This record gives sequence, C-alpha cells and structure tokens, in this order.
Amino acid sequence: MVQPILYAFADFYHSMKGDRNPLVPPRSMIFVGDGDYEKTGNEFFEYFKELGKLKPSDRVLDVGCGIGRMSLPLTNYLTEEGAYYGFDIAKMGIDWCTTNIASRYPHFHYHHSDIYNKLYNPGGKEKSSEYRFIYEDNFFDFVFLTSVFTHMLTSGVNRYLTEISRVMKIGSRCLISCFLLNEESQALIEEGASSQRLVYQIDEHSCTKDQSIPESAIGYREGFFRMICEENGLKVNGNVHYGRWCGRREYKSYQDIVIVQKY
Repeated sequence: MVQPILYAFADFYHSMKGDRNPLVPPRSMIFVGDGDYEKTGNEFFEYFKELGKLKPSDRVLDVGCGIGRMSLPLTNYLTEEGAYYGFDIAKMGIDWCTTNIASRYPHFHYHHSDIYNKLYNPGGKEKSSEYRFIYEDNFFDFVFLTSVFTHMLTSGVNRYLTEISRVMKIGSRCLISCFLLNEESQALIEEGASSQRLVYQIDEHSCTKDQSIPESAIGYREGFFRMICEENGLKVNGNVHYGRWCGRREYKSYQDIVIVQKY
C-alpha cells in the first residue's frame, strides 16, 4: 500500500513542477516492470539497432507494448517512411499511448487485443492460442517482444510465433526477451542464485515460479524454444545473449535475448 501512495505523491509533485515528460506515463500507471521506464526503453533501443539491425525507415511491430516503454526512444528515431505498431492486452496502456503518443506521432499506432491472461487481463474474451494478429502478411521489417513469453503458456507462445512469422517479411528479424532453461540456468536456480525460482513444472517444456498464477513468470527449455521457432520458419540468428536473471556473472541484459530471422 505504501508504494502506490509514494508514486501518487511523486506524480503530483512533478505535475506541480511542470517538469514531467508528456511521453512518459505517471509512475502510478506504469505496470510493465520495476526498472526505470526511460532507462529500460533506451537500453532495448540500443539492442534493437545493434542486434536487430533496426533502421529508421522500418515498419516495426511491438508485441505486448504495455504502456509505451519501448515506444518512447523510437519516436525520435523512426522516420515517416517507417512506422510503429503496438498491441497489448491491457487496455489502460493502449488508451494512454493513443492519447499521448499517437496524437503527436501519426505514424505510431496502438491496438487493444482483448486476450485472456490470468495475471494481466483475467476478463479477456480471446485465447492467445487462437489469436490472429490484425496485420497483413509480410508487412514488418522488425518485430520485438520484451518480456511477453515470460508470461505466456506454451500454446500461446506457439501461436504467437506462427503469427509473428506470418506478418514478417522474408529476411527480417525479431528480438525476443525470455527466460531460457538450460543446464547452466537450471543449476543456478537449484543453487538459489536466481531471482526467478522457476521450479514448478507446467508441462514438459516450461516451468513457473508460482503454481497458482503460472503467468507470473514462465521459463522455457531452450531446446524446445529453438525447435518451435524453426517450426514456424524462424531461425535463431547467431548466439543467444544470455541474461543475469538466473545469477550469471556475464550477461547482456536481465532476461535472455534471442534474435530470430524469417527464412
């Protein structure tokens, strides 16, 4: 209860000072993680360019765009030749982005997908395992998902990969952040070094930290994840950039980062 009160006070303070960035939502509205909103967005923006080869003229899809954390750095990067499209299951985030970002940047587009998720959208009417993206075939130059598959069950992940492949152009890339279970990460979990105790098996391919709400944090066996990417026409490009979530001493980011390319 204390934290929401502090956030509300901080929002009021910055509103009175008039120094709040209008493209950054009030802290009390941010539901996409504990990290610094702008710092995290800028961190992944560099990965998009470095690992995903993002160009200013690209058509970009943000799967699970939340409340615009990854949109912010792209507003000053994507030209009018390019475009940004984002969708999310949390309507509050989509409404905020539409009002505050799309109104200023006409080539930025947001869509609410009313998909059921026990944690983020318990009243959702559609199933992730059956959901069809609203976008055309072979439309996007670059796609990314930041901490989306960490909250999705296997059937939904497989369906999303099918749809991601469908809307990507041949040769285009997709950046995915996730928790991958392999020999190293599982050993660190067993040692108690991990910040995500993914020890409860959901099915033969995935584990969660919370049996009552599996979507709170889900990890996938790396071999299985690579296999379903390949089955959907997406080849893992280069090495996986492993994260520090499990207690590694050498890492790229917090979550593991996988780059896949449509062939």
